[in-house]
Amino acid sequence: MRHDLATEFVQQACYRMDESTRMLRTALDELPQADLWKRPNTASNSVGNLILHLCGNIRQYAISALGGAEDSRQRDAEFAARGGFDKAALLDNLLTTVTEARETIARADAENLLRERSVQGFLLSGMGIVLHVVEHYSYHTGQIAFWTKLLRDKDLGFYAGMDLNVK
Repeated sequence: MRHDLATEFVQQACYRMDESTRMLRTALDELPQADLWKRPNTASNSVGNLILHLCGNIRQYAISALGGAEDSRQRDAEFAARGGFDKAALLDNLLTTVTEARETIARADAENLLRERSVQGFLLSGMGIVLHVVEHYSYHTGQIAFWTKLLRDKDLGFYAGMDLNVK
């Protein structure tokens, strides 16, 4: 079965978001509540801040800019928080946000993917918005994984059981 370019792009974007969700959940499962709000230094954010930030950013870009929902993001609050959410609440907020974003992205047709709109001061096509959401989610998932490995001194086994040397 052949797909058009827009359909393939959307499917691959959703797959990549699912991969980030899988990895972030694995990392989060390893962290006790006490570590969620630790910061490696004053120039860095905690896992809790990064999850709040991901929720705000994904909502602003995918759900609001791409999907047309109202943008009520308060970005500074994502970084100012020093607690207030436990692991279950953070994960639930993230999963709800990602699910809604995936549904919004999955509905995007070629016209919506090509139409430009302004978001956070940037003029982006729908495709640019989706690329931003996917790469931004992956970027911060990597930060969370790295910080979790440092705190727990443990490999997270994202690809355990797979031979990644296959050519």
